[in-house]
Amino acid sequence: MGFLNFLRANAPFLTVGVLLTFCSSFGQTFFISVFAGQIRDEFGLSNGDWGFLYSVGTTASAIVMVWTGILTDTFRVRVLGPLVLILLAAACLSMAMAQSWWALVFTVFALRFCGQGMATLVATVAMARWFVMSRGKALSISKLGVSLGEAFLPLIFVALMADIPWRSLWMWSAVGVLAFVPVLLPLLRLERTPQSIAMDDQSFGMRDLHWSRAMMLRHGLFWLMVPALLAPAAFGTAFFFHQVHLADAKGWSHVGLVALFPIFTACATVTMFGSGWIVDRIGTARLMPTVVLPMALGFAGLAFAPSLPWAAVFIGLMGFTQGLNNTVPNAFWAEFYGTRHLGAIKALATAIMVLGTAIGPALTGALIDLGFDLPQQMLGIAAYMLFAAGLVAMGVGRSAGSLPRAAQVHVERP
Repeated sequence: MGFLNFLRANAPFLTVGVLLTFCSSFGQTFFISVFAGQIRDEFGLSNGDWGFLYSVGTTASAIVMVWTGILTDTFRVRVLGPLVLILLAAACLSMAMAQSWWALVFTVFALRFCGQGMATLVATVAMARWFVMSRGKALSISKLGVSLGEAFLPLIFVALMADIPWRSLWMWSAVGVLAFVPVLLPLLRLERTPQSIAMDDQSFGMRDLHWSRAMMLRHGLFWLMVPALLAPAAFGTAFFFHQVHLADAKGWSHVGLVALFPIFTACATVTMFGSGWIVDRIGTARLMPTVVLPMALGFAGLAFAPSLPWAAVFIGLMGFTQGLNNTVPNAFWAEFYGTRHLGAIKALATAIMVLGTAIGPALTGALIDLGFDLPQQMLGIAAYMLFAAGLVAMGVGRSAGSLPRAAQVHVERP
């Protein structure tokens, strides 16, 4: 069906994905880092202290995600979606009221777990299950929520900081998240079931099997995927987390560097939609090895970029990987491992990516403290990404031949 007809026929289900990914913004690094200065001042933390606490909370959220993510294989989105948003609102209130460093660690854990972790997981698992022939398209549309959050929430909240205390802004964030719950409930009243409940309609993976997480862990393809799963999460997060240091190291103004971030978002959004359509036409096997390549080129270019206009080009390349990463891996798990146990499989993949967001800032920050500024690290980061892409190409090349030869018939309508 045409794109507009697809949107009209599936609007309630696509809106669920957009709302959940938008709300995940309140637990994403790009939003939390807006308050980094106020948090450090309030709690007397150095940059290293804040980075360490952030990594501890994020790592804990990744560990918990491995187990709680299995809930998406048991409970419907109509149960998990509102519950995750209520918990995320509570996490925002926790940030508004935190009075000690240990409370701050718990708050970071709660924000990362409920926001970047569970809200994103519930949305992507729902899209992957509810849609088959248009899975890539649905995933790309649902990810528009986090793109909107990335584009507008930091600008809005930085502007509001001039007149509103930072703790009050977190309270308003909690109110905003809660406001989406009554919007979500009627959309989920008619939750579609062709891919989320009925076992007969589940999509098979390699060898015409429904792969469990234990089976996947015994399969070599998953382990060849891990370095590529870590790469964009770890070093994309590190780029934004250490943006002030990068500007100083390059001799650029921080405002000038931040002004380029909408280019990243625009490139990510365009690529996200484009990759969704491509996934629906050719699958993910040929796309997966290419996901990290634009970011590798972006980091290599930024290492030598002499000015902000050149930086804009390479930040745009990094955005291309972000867009691909929002769509292609999510479709890959369903295509290669099936959808019956997709929640457990995707939970582990999400946990690895969340772990990457903890490792990246901590690793690059430690190297900065040792005297290696971020531009000096970028060639090494690019080389790692090329190595990761090679591993993915090797694994997919060995496994693609065992995919089901014919897609199941699936009608995209409520």
